[in-house]
Amino acid sequence: MPLPRLALVLAAGLLLAALSPRPATAEELIVSAAASLGSAMSDVKKAFEAEHPGLTVFVNFAASGQLLQQIEAGAPVDVFAPADQVTMDRAARDGLIDPATRVDFTANDLMLTVPADENAVTCVADLGGDKVGKVALGEPDAVPAGSYTKQVLDGLGLWEKLSPKMVYGLSVKQALDYVALGEVDAAFVYATDARMAQKRVRVVAALTGHAPIVYPAAMLAACPRKEAAKAFIDFLHGTKGQAILASYGFKDPSAAK
Repeated sequence: MPLPRLALVLAAGLLLAALSPRPATAEELIVSAAASLGSAMSDVKKAFEAEHPGLTVFVNFAASGQLLQQIEAGAPVDVFAPADQVTMDRAARDGLIDPATRVDFTANDLMLTVPADENAVTCVADLGGDKVGKVALGEPDAVPAGSYTKQVLDGLGLWEKLSPKMVYGLSVKQALDYVALGEVDAAFVYATDARMAQKRVRVVAALTGHAPIVYPAAMLAACPRKEAAKAFIDFLHGTKGQAILASYGFKDPSAAK
């Protein structure tokens, strides 16, 4: 079930309303990043600003598909960092990014998780049992984690069987919240999200059978702050940026499977 178009339009409108009144200057850089990058990217922002006095980075976090919808609606974004190649490919196809600046800067894994005190689920196949009523995942058409999950379940022949139990989140973070709060019996989330919530969720299995979870970043074609945007992207896949990402459990993109 796709995200309501009205919700996407409203989200884009809110971002435009928040940013448009402020005139574009060389002192502010606007980054739209996948929700799963939240804490790590916030630390990257701080470290980057420390090396670039006078330059402020504003980071907008949401599901990758929603971020692209905002860009398509005219949101003033300088750097785009979704959680998958497909979304960036769409942005490139529509001429929204500068392809020469596109780089893969980090990677992740997909995990099946359950509430910390849940013991009924030991593998993906258990999700089809009577003891499991609800399973959370990101909306596959807008949230890369949901798309990766669908690839896994399609490969196992379980997608149709589990569909009646599925609860879709507007981002992978929302799917994580559902399982951490015990509102669902299981959820498919990234390894980095499970790590952040390790006191509230338990990892049942690391999943395979999906495209490599590699995060790209690129400067927008219409970016008016090209030097600052390029500097931020360089910082992301440079030594300091990579160290920050690794501290949150993200992987080198060359290690993605």
